[in-house]
Amino acid sequence: MILHLEREYWPGGTIGTLTIEGFRIGRSIEWPWYRNHPQNSCIPEGLYPLEKAFDASKGWYLRVKNVPGREDISILPATDIKKLKPGNIAPVNRALGECRGIKSKHMFEKLKEILFQAMAQEEVFLELRSSPDKALNLAQYQRKVAWIS
Repeated sequence: MILHLEREYWPGGTIGTLTIEGFRIGRSIEWPWYRNHPQNSCIPEGLYPLEKAFDASKGWYLRVKNVPGREDISILPATDIKKLKPGNIAPVNRALGECRGIKSKHMFEKLKEILFQAMAQEEVFLELRSSPDKALNLAQYQRKVAWIS
């Protein structure tokens, strides 16, 4: 199974749409793109394996594996990117502007239920890609853009 996250890049944050097999599950919020800088950037586009993980403070959550130059990247609930570690992804019911969302815990539980059930039967992946018709599609930029660098 593949969880697709189609991104819209904005200077203040990255907004995404989460889908599985063409069905919209919800939205997401992330840090803006700053060339995968560990202190202030979302992770690069690509296909990443997902796994169940447990932490005493977080409980059960989703870990994104094999991210170049990053460790401990997760999908966790948050309504503001400032509450997220750079690189982490927060599912939300609806995005509010570039860096906030609502009903993140509800959306996170819904996503966990779907993906944990699938993980019992098959490998699950997260595919991150640009939304070509919305916001700033970074794939179209060949030169360095000031706020992205």
